[in-house]
Amino acid sequence: ACLNERPVKIIGSHAGLSVGPDGATHQMLEDLAIMRVLPNMVVLAPCDSLEAERATLALAADPRPGYMRLAREASPIITTPESPFEIGKAYVLSEGHDVTLVATGTMTYHALKAAEVLYKDGISAEVLHCPSIKPFDREALVASAGKTGCVVTCEEAQINGGLGGAVAEVLGEECPVPMVRVGVRDQFGQSGTPEELFEHYGISTKHVVLAAHSVVEKKRFRV
Repeated sequence: ACLNERPVKIIGSHAGLSVGPDGATHQMLEDLAIMRVLPNMVVLAPCDSLEAERATLALAADPRPGYMRLAREASPIITTPESPFEIGKAYVLSEGHDVTLVATGTMTYHALKAAEVLYKDGISAEVLHCPSIKPFDREALVASAGKTGCVVTCEEAQINGGLGGAVAEVLGEECPVPMVRVGVRDQFGQSGTPEELFEHYGISTKHVVLAAHSVVEKKRFRV
């Protein structure tokens, strides 16, 4: 499909650790990396059901082959029917000046919750939601990273080659700043509740907050 540039659309369900008790055989963690490396492939990860509807319509109308990742479990609604969606665009959901939290899919909710905690800690966090992993909004990322001076990426997926990989590539080429990736680190999933698994693999709201504190410190002591 990609080689011949055919408009084949693939919907990947049961993504991430939130599948829970079904375990490693059902917890798709490698899809963002696998699909992103394919030439001509569009890769989307909406944050909630409302954005998934808009992404579906956009993907159906797009002439390129495309992949969209969906979670099985219900997730919090953080967009509205009027929220913008465009393939290739990222959106600032909360403005800040100390650190940029770059998130995709279900992790955008956790990034927003982390920003609330960080505000109480005296850290102003900007939340950049990236439902489009490929094409990637390089301009939005560079603008935010240039303003805050450090970045945390948040994904319910393998950090190798996924959102964290995409962000590292852009920052390395265009805006080198301290960065910490929050995601699954070269491991398969296992059975457990979503809450237990998020804690075990270090991707819960708490771990986003800790990563933000860490990268802000790196920025302060950067030579």
